[in-house]
Amino acid sequence: MLAVIGLDIAKRIFQLHSVDPETGEITRLKLTRSEMMPFFANRQASVVAMEACGSSHHWARQLRQLGHEVRLIATKFVAPFVKGNKSDAADARAIWEAAQRPEMRFVPVKSEGQQAILALHSMRDGLIKARTAQLHQLRAVFYELGIDLPEGRHWCVKQLPVAFERPEGKIPAMVIEALRSQFELIQLLTARADDIERKLDVYRRSDERCERLLAVPGVGLLTSTAIVAAVGDAREFRSGREFAAWLGVVPRHSGTGGRVRLLNISKRGNSYLRAMLIHCARAVMARQKEHSAWLERLMRERPWNVAVVALANKLARTIWAMLAHERTYLHNGRPVVTA
Repeated sequence: MLAVIGLDIAKRIFQLHSVDPETGEITRLKLTRSEMMPFFANRQASVVAMEACGSSHHWARQLRQLGHEVRLIATKFVAPFVKGNKSDAADARAIWEAAQRPEMRFVPVKSEGQQAILALHSMRDGLIKARTAQLHQLRAVFYELGIDLPEGRHWCVKQLPVAFERPEGKIPAMVIEALRSQFELIQLLTARADDIERKLDVYRRSDERCERLLAVPGVGLLTSTAIVAAVGDAREFRSGREFAAWLGVVPRHSGTGGRVRLLNISKRGNSYLRAMLIHCARAVMARQKEHSAWLERLMRERPWNVAVVALANKLARTIWAMLAHERTYLHNGRPVVTA
């Protein structure tokens, strides 16, 4: 029987908690960053449990190379086991206790390649948010000057060169120069986001799983690469429903006295992937000319957003089946719309 070690990680100080399975002796130990690997290299193979937080995947890979079994636990599943005041030692003990629960769910360890692709997605998302903020600021300034720019990035950017000429002579030239500089920043952010998309496209062509996912209606470059990088081995999930629940596109339950109520979606898991699938579903419903009988009935009988989430749930299950069983998508003669 392998000993279980609860490890609370940080940047410099690491707190360890373990109980000898034979003698019951409790070990509480504080390690520095430089002492981490020598300590575990000289220890027999153990089960090392950590919270799934910053750098946890790095340490999980390192410990696996030393022959240890690593279990990553979501932070929200560890919190109920913290007793008394919060401290590193209390957190390590809570991790040790949570890791031994028979129904505990663990986070799959990501490879360096997976984290690198997800980093590209994170950088692109940050650039898009910064570009949107700068564009909204420009629209607000011009609106105060009586110039109403259209909504939507493409239409707004198209009208900006003309908008710069209208307030000339009415406001100081240095202000117009500052506004033009902000417009150049928006163009720079767009160029950098496009460059990241080209890098993601190179990755997409190198992974046949991404190529297969592109056949799913609504799924494009961003969705396919993000899902493949985030999920890794889809067989970690027992079913498509479990995968959809991990993405948070299933309803929350609230029940007492034998009565169970279905509420809105749980919004658990990776919010970025969930947003991608929601966008895919919206693209299919808004742009695809022909729909299945199931989707036609859903769009007719339920509110638009409810139908969108239901389709996103179905797309998630379809994607899981394709990744877990290495299947291809059958179009049934219907056109595919991507977003």
